[in-house]
Amino acid sequence: MAVLNRASVKKVRQALKDAKVKVRFRELKSPASGVKTAARALKVEPGAVVQSNLYFIGEQPVLVLVAGDHKCLADALPRCLALDDAGEVRRASKYEDRKYTGYERGGIAPMMIDLPTVIDVSLKRFETLYVPGGDPHAVFTSDCKTLNRLTGGIISYAIAAPAD
Repeated sequence: MAVLNRASVKKVRQALKDAKVKVRFRELKSPASGVKTAARALKVEPGAVVQSNLYFIGEQPVLVLVAGDHKCLADALPRCLALDDAGEVRRASKYEDRKYTGYERGGIAPMMIDLPTVIDVSLKRFETLYVPGGDPHAVFTSDCKTLNRLTGGIISYAIAAPAD
């Protein structure tokens, strides 16, 4: 079965269609779970590849969208999302990724997920972003403004820093 015909990807495609957002889907031969691998396959800078990751602040799951050449500053998440007293911050397990988002790690499409979402402001550097499309082998194109509209997320200067 072609990746773009998988149920999880079809769900994302339908949501984008319903939101009247025109995007281009790309199928990757290797999973997008590795930013450098995905960037090479797409022939783009790693920063243009969006990392869509689930974290927990105490018991509250939150979605974090970070540029591929940046790392999440997890300790900054509670303040950005006004969850200062919610508890410790930790990255979700693969099981929790699936349970709370409906997608497996590397393929977490950031919309249709009713969770607090924070977006790395450095994504604005790129005219075209490559966003997980419901499967680790699928991405779709977007820009930061559209991504913000689709997720209802908060754009933050404080949640990411250059990886190197």
